[in-house]
Amino acid sequence: MRDPAALFERTRQQWAARSEHWVFAYGSLIWRPDLDVAERRDALVHGWHRALRLRSRVNRGSPERPGLVFTLLSGGSCRGVVYRVRGERASEEFERLWAREMPMAVYDPRWLSCRTPQGVVQALSFTLDRRSAACAPPLANEELLDVMRHASGRCGRSLDYLVETALALRRHGLRDREIERIMRLLRREGLLEGD
Repeated sequence: MRDPAALFERTRQQWAARSEHWVFAYGSLIWRPDLDVAERRDALVHGWHRALRLRSRVNRGSPERPGLVFTLLSGGSCRGVVYRVRGERASEEFERLWAREMPMAVYDPRWLSCRTPQGVVQALSFTLDRRSAACAPPLANEELLDVMRHASGRCGRSLDYLVETALALRRHGLRDREIERIMRLLRREGLLEGD
């Protein structure tokens, strides 16, 4: 079992050693970055894809009825956003980001090569190993609909999280075919009031 304190310290040191501090956003960080952002760019990552496969037992679900949130799983590609954090605030912003994304040390922090219109940047992101107990298996439509109908946690419903992410991607002109498929399914089943 890995040591959360050692993981924090190793990643903090890697962050501090960088001349620029970028974060790759693929889910709620797109629509609620909560960072002191100096610059924002659209970005493409190869080798990882966005997947609604991370079980949420607190923020978007409960232990009895886990919700789902996005993670990055290996394979494919992902369109998202990179944020450059202001250098003078880099240490504080790292600690805020870590507290938000890693309270249970579920994710694997990783430096990803992100292709942007202005060139490639190395950005910190949060990925998940498919063998993790927090990684849900691919769900059939009926199972997914059940989660969207019923899972809710301290930050709200899994459904709202999914819709906010879909809307943020659309606002930025970023396509995700799987999210679009799920949104069509939700619309067809009457779970969306119109977006």
